[in-house]
Amino acid sequence: MKANEVLDMLKRRFPNEPEYHQAVSEVLGTIEDVYNEHPEFEKANLIERLCIPDRIFSFRVTWVDDKGQVQTNMGYRVQHNNAIGPYKGGVRFHASVNLSILKFLAFEQTFKNSLTTLPMGGAKGGSDFSPRGKSNAEIMRFCQAFITELWRHIGPDTDVPAGDIGVGGREVGYMYGMYKKLARENTGTFTGKGIEFGGSLIRPEATGYGNVYFLLQMLKTKGIDIKDKVVTVSGSGNVAQYTVEKLISLGAKVVTMSDSDGYIYDPEGIDREKLDYIMELKNLYRGRIREYAEKYGVKYVAGARPWNEKCDIAMPSATQNEINGDDARALLANGCFAVSEGANMPSTPEAIEEFLKAKILYAPGKAANAGGVSVSGLEMTQNAQKLSWSAEEVDQKLKDIMANIHAQCLKYGTQEDGYVNYVKGANVAGFMKVAKAMMAQGIL
Repeated sequence: MKANEVLDMLKRRFPNEPEYHQAVSEVLGTIEDVYNEHPEFEKANLIERLCIPDRIFSFRVTWVDDKGQVQTNMGYRVQHNNAIGPYKGGVRFHASVNLSILKFLAFEQTFKNSLTTLPMGGAKGGSDFSPRGKSNAEIMRFCQAFITELWRHIGPDTDVPAGDIGVGGREVGYMYGMYKKLARENTGTFTGKGIEFGGSLIRPEATGYGNVYFLLQMLKTKGIDIKDKVVTVSGSGNVAQYTVEKLISLGAKVVTMSDSDGYIYDPEGIDREKLDYIMELKNLYRGRIREYAEKYGVKYVAGARPWNEKCDIAMPSATQNEINGDDARALLANGCFAVSEGANMPSTPEAIEEFLKAKILYAPGKAANAGGVSVSGLEMTQNAQKLSWSAEEVDQKLKDIMANIHAQCLKYGTQEDGYVNYVKGANVAGFMKVAKAMMAQGIL
């Protein structure tokens, strides 16, 4: 296999899908050598089969707003690969959603789920519907309309959706309720459900907590203590909130959070009381992060991201491609020695190149943010066994899984000079498990 030839082929067959091309390019560039050590992979045309999704569902979603107006959106589900288990991946509701973004996310999810050691394939879904500014009743009607189209293609042993950007516990509850009514079954077909109806403790916290647990594993390889380290975090949604919560509990100093309008910089650090305010602002009132700056009298920068602020550690937790080459150079110039990704593919290829060239600790999202889907897998297990584990049990299992993912990255990513290329380590470890499963199951 030659990575550039495969990528050129995909670009010809699937034009105008830049996010998908970027995700595939990043993986192919790191697995090319190990792939070519296995001539049986090439004979089975494994790489093309692995890059192209098993199937894609796209459909119109029609719903009625509070004014009685009929609205339409597009809905999608990309079932990428189920070689190691049922399709598993979130549902994203955001105006930016398109097929390219969902194909990139489903592709990444396949390798991320492989790394967790749990039996889960990769998928992703969503809609260009945005919950922002909508009433609860409108969101409920949209979720019900969305599932009316999708329900036939999902199930506890087929495809298990979850939340993502724009889809939290409220939206999952509405979708699961409609699925249950249509399918006439009460199984764990969604994860991220409410505790009252099959959800798992620690699931809301899992992506943020897991990212910090992975960061701790990286820091341990260098003998670095996280206490008193200055951390810049982007985002202010679920992932960012619980990343900050865990960092505060470990004694780190978090100085930034952001949303799509801009970021706040609090030089004294965001403490527990301030974080509680952000959680209330975002989760209950759907407010903007600038209100934090107004309340606490700190700097707010509109239309910008926090990567020019001085820090020891950066944890991008908002969205894809939020750190570009200039941002990466600014972070390095300001002394940043570790980047751990809470979002999916938040760093551009140029930014990743800068981090690897500088040989800092750099954890890609498919490894560092796998905590969310890991606890989703644990939720599936609890549902299947009709059991509910304690928060301590789930948290310990999450720590063990993140440590295991880190160990796989070390195994496949340690270079001759001792530097750990976590990008290569995560990609090769995830790829080899899926590839071996596909080969064992024949040409499908």
